Amino acid sequence: MKLVLAFHGTRDPRGALVCEEIASLVRSSVDVPVEVAYADVRQPDVRSVVDGPAVVVPAFLAAGYHVRVDIPQQIGSRPDVVVTPPLGVDAVAAVRDRLREAGFRRGDAVVLAAAGSSDVRALADVRRAAGLLGTSAVGYVATATPRVGDVVAEVRERRGMRGRRVAVASWLLAPGVFHGSLAECGADLVSGPIGAHPLVVDVLVRRYYEARAVLLQSA
Repeated sequence: MKLVLAFHGTRDPRGALVCEEIASLVRSSVDVPVEVAYADVRQPDVRSVVDGPAVVVPAFLAAGYHVRVDIPQQIGSRPDVVVTPPLGVDAVAAVRDRLREAGFRRGDAVVLAAAGSSDVRALADVRRAAGLLGTSAVGYVATATPRVGDVVAEVRERRGMRGRRVAVASWLLAPGVFHGSLAECGADLVSGPIGAHPLVVDVLVRRYYEARAVLLQSA
């Protein structure tokens, strides 16, 4: 049964390369065909890739509009296709690694930087990720507020912050305009995007096998 990795889509070629890198690592971990599809911006879309029995795994960090509405609409009513929960907060462990790689030290204040969404449920997912990361400071690059730079400045002003660094944890999957903007947010360090982290690959593979087992049992 085919595994379809559904990404948001980006015009930045670096982002597309990360999607393909993730897909390549997933392919090496499963014994079924793995295809890449995009919910927006790029082709192929999910509709054109789902041409038979499949498990669609959204490689999204929150369950916003694309996950809840767009991807299911592209698939339609098909009993041989199942959409799993998104990557979501299971990516937090990978973010911790990216923070350490960026030079995080014990005592640094952490701000979680997310893309933003107009979907309150997606924003709730981001706040949950921040809690698991051990911070209540959340900033957004677009769509939602407060913005990352404002949150970094606020954290610096808090009592007891003098002499402490502010680290921004990137809650973004791939490089691009959004991640690039974090360089100007005023933080002492910014972690790299999550990217093709082995822990991300593990979650995506697990999502596939769990959903396939349910689909086969109901057949």
